[in-house]
Amino acid sequence: MSLSLEQKQAVVSEIAAQLAKAQAVIVAENRGLSVEAVTSLRAKARKSGLYLRVLKNTLARRAVKGTPFEKLGGQLAGPLVYGIAQDPVSGAKVLAEFAKNNELFVIKGGAMADAVMSSTDIKALATMPSREELLAKFAGTLQAPIVKFARTLNEVPGKFARALAALHAAKEKAAA
Repeated sequence: MSLSLEQKQAVVSEIAAQLAKAQAVIVAENRGLSVEAVTSLRAKARKSGLYLRVLKNTLARRAVKGTPFEKLGGQLAGPLVYGIAQDPVSGAKVLAEFAKNNELFVIKGGAMADAVMSSTDIKALATMPSREELLAKFAGTLQAPIVKFARTLNEVPGKFARALAALHAAKEKAAA
């Protein structure tokens, strides 16, 4: 069933709105996937904040025109699913994990702002720690000197208390 001109314009404007707040677009070929597989992929994508959409490539080319993802136009051929991610790492992780378990799902490539990525780049992006993990590591790194300083300060009275206890024990032993 073909779309009317108004429906096509609505789809293009919806995708353009998603692209406006996206940091990455990942393109994958979805030829021959079962409905159950696609449904599970959509559920995982929804949980991670990845917007998935199957589009006609001409509509996708119109949607990316004038955006930082315009260079992606050369990769738009074949039956594709478009993953539009606000967090590029989590989007790449979801799609790479799904591709690992489903050989019919092949990641073709993608784009970040003004940069085209190959499927190898997407897989490398999927192995990176997420933003939350990086922030947690950074906070731990910032916290480490402060914690060490606090332990050092706490050690001075601790040593003093142990020295007094040893002196007290020595005096008791000498008195006995």
